[in-house]
Amino acid sequence: MSGLSLGEKNFIRGGIAQDLRCDGRKRLSYRPIHLDTGVISQANGSARVRIGGTDVIASVKAELGRPNSSQPDKGKVSIHIDCSATAAPIFQGKGGEALSTELAADLQRCLLGGKSGAGAGIDLSSLSIVEGKVCWDLYIDGLVVSSDGNMLDALGAAIKAALSDTGIPKVNVIAADSTSAGDQPEVDISDEEFLQFDTSAVPVIVTLTKVGKHYIVDATEEEESQMSSAMSVSINRKGLICGLTKRGGAGVDPSIVLDMISVAKHVSENFINKLDSEIAAAEAREEE
Repeated sequence: MSGLSLGEKNFIRGGIAQDLRCDGRKRLSYRPIHLDTGVISQANGSARVRIGGTDVIASVKAELGRPNSSQPDKGKVSIHIDCSATAAPIFQGKGGEALSTELAADLQRCLLGGKSGAGAGIDLSSLSIVEGKVCWDLYIDGLVVSSDGNMLDALGAAIKAALSDTGIPKVNVIAADSTSAGDQPEVDISDEEFLQFDTSAVPVIVTLTKVGKHYIVDATEEEESQMSSAMSVSINRKGLICGLTKRGGAGVDPSIVLDMISVAKHVSENFINKLDSEIAAAEAREEE
């Protein structure tokens, strides 16, 4: 967005200051949200989310694995993001790789509580099959098809919808006893019975972008080009904070952080309700 003229930049900032953005929205209003589930047949669950001009796809693949020795009673989740080179010029070459890595790390922090796992929105213990022996590994892949700002929130919404669409095969443990700690139990994976993934605690991500003295939600690419900083807060239906991440060079006063979290909590209620409504409608279309 380096091609914006001084007049265009002032127009964007002035509109935000007056609570009337370029597309007619108020500072805390989202663009129209469209959602489809079951868009990738090979995956255990998938979803496509469009928020304005930002279009993303998320898929979930479940595979049997072995739990980490430090968390023997939990499964594992890994997140990988790919920014399509056709989505924006900045995504070409190393720019896209760096952004993909940054988005994946932010999603890991917001949805899984970072490396510590504290506040994780995905219950990893529900993925355990035999403690210390067998668990489900969830591989979450996200693709940015087109970008017009607010990619992190869109990807978070797509992942939540894809998890809601995810059916995990029922596993029967045939022989759990083993003579050696290294022996793997024998299991049978059902081809007909599937367990629906519980997404009740999976949060949404609300990014507040600071432009001038004000902050906005669902910033467009033009608005993001004028930001001093942005804070992303992941919040679940109970209003609990699952993760927090910040980008942008400008520092944020602690009192402002608390206010931003309070605003994000308020905004998240409508966002969750809208997303749940869209997921229910998408699943109904899928069953037709």
